[in-house]
Amino acid sequence: MAQPRRYRAHVYKGDKDPVIGELRSIAESYYGVNSITGKELSQISKDGGPTASCMRAWFMGNTRRPQNETVEAAGRAMGMERFWRKMRRND
Repeated sequence: MAQPRRYRAHVYKGDKDPVIGELRSIAESYYGVNSITGKELSQISKDGGPTASCMRAWFMGNTRRPQNETVEAAGRAMGMERFWRKMRRND
């Protein structure tokens, strides 16, 4: 099996895409909790986000690179949107 292509501009430490950690922080802040549970995941799903099992796989499972569509849906279900801005530096 061929290895996935690595992009120089998309480098991160660890084995999971940083967007997973960003969404976890957003959800914890949105719900005012220290740790996300099934209750919060179910509510995000009911509000238009991906299924609770999909998000459980991001936060607690083996998913390393979630699909953009599901990331957007989760964020928008919590009233958030992503945007592009000029980088300070691209090393």
